[in-house]
Amino acid sequence: MEIGLITDSVSHLPFETALDLAQEHGLNSVEVATGNWSEAPHADLDTLVSSADARAEFAEKISSRGLTLSALNANGNQLHPVSGQAHDAVIRKTVELASALDVPTVVLMSGLPGAKGDTNPNWITTAWPPENLDVLAYQWNEVAIPYWKELAAFARDHDVKLAVEACGGQLVHNASAMLRLIDSAGADVVGANLDPSHLMWMGADIPTVIRALGTSIFHVHAKDIRINSWTAQRDGLLDTGPLTDPLGRAWNYVTLGLGHPAGATFWADFVYNLRAVGYYGTLNIEHEDALVNSLEGVGRAATLLKQVALVEAPDWTPAKI
Repeated sequence: MEIGLITDSVSHLPFETALDLAQEHGLNSVEVATGNWSEAPHADLDTLVSSADARAEFAEKISSRGLTLSALNANGNQLHPVSGQAHDAVIRKTVELASALDVPTVVLMSGLPGAKGDTNPNWITTAWPPENLDVLAYQWNEVAIPYWKELAAFARDHDVKLAVEACGGQLVHNASAMLRLIDSAGADVVGANLDPSHLMWMGADIPTVIRALGTSIFHVHAKDIRINSWTAQRDGLLDTGPLTDPLGRAWNYVTLGLGHPAGATFWADFVYNLRAVGYYGTLNIEHEDALVNSLEGVGRAATLLKQVALVEAPDWTPAKI
């Protein structure tokens, strides 16, 4: 396994400085955002797609520091009833750029449609009232599956894999929905970007998720959460409070080791379970802690992951689960 940095974690830094930070912490790789929900401070997507010289300069900045580019990130909502086409255009350009740079993976989310005729997305989380299931069937069968089959074919033609990040507020927000998308679109090119933080706040058990997804895990983000019991015990875990108000929320994204009650033990178990299902890819640090300085947070996360990451291949091949 390798340890990497999502450079948006330090979006206030120039690209070269973010790369220096990764190098200083002894990391192996970086993941760079190209647009949509990210302001893409470290990549000019249109220029990189159109200019071989720009791509060469971009790649040299990374390789000269002993780093590799493990993935490009185009998180957005390409299934949005209004803005989806614009987000889809960014995703396709990102796939083209990944192919041109020989980057194996593009990270993205599933997207979330609305109900038929809606102008806003509609996240269905309950089976009642009964019209909810009609909306959900429309979202999957008439919007998501046809879109993802076509996008998978596009990615396949460019020899790029799509790593989908399950997240609240998206059609794919748990392991079962992830497997449905993978089965529908094609397991050879569509898999999971496992970010445990999103699944933890919804109550999922991460070792169980890892075993369920198995070899469908293409990529991993390392991000923790903290449950604030004083709010969660009163209101539950669905929370619309701003992420910048951690005191008032039921849960927050936090620096690795400051959230899950088991601390470093959880992350050791995390990487061991990943190894058990045959994952040998990167663990990319994502810092979104409102209470911890990003430079300190990245450093703490790097230190923790270096203590638990399994670097060398085992002497035998793990059984497929």
